[in-house]
Amino acid sequence: MREETFKMERPNLVKAGEKVKIIERPGASGYSYIIDPAIAMSGCYKARERIQSEYGIVKEIQENDRGFYVVVEFEE
Repeated sequence: MREETFKMERPNLVKAGEKVKIIERPGASGYSYIIDPAIAMSGCYKARERIQSEYGIVKEIQENDRGFYVVVEFEE
């Protein structure tokens, strides 16, 4: 299993246990990912760190003083 964290701007857009689709966005310095439809965004990943799965399961939603974060599990 692989876990990755995505930044979410507003609460209650997804719930723990939900299956989510991931969209890969290539950029100049690597790759980033969006939980479709524009729910949350990842940081940047190098080519060797790319997420191979198209879908993942929301493990938990975290909240701190910087905002909301979605932890997603992938079968990789």
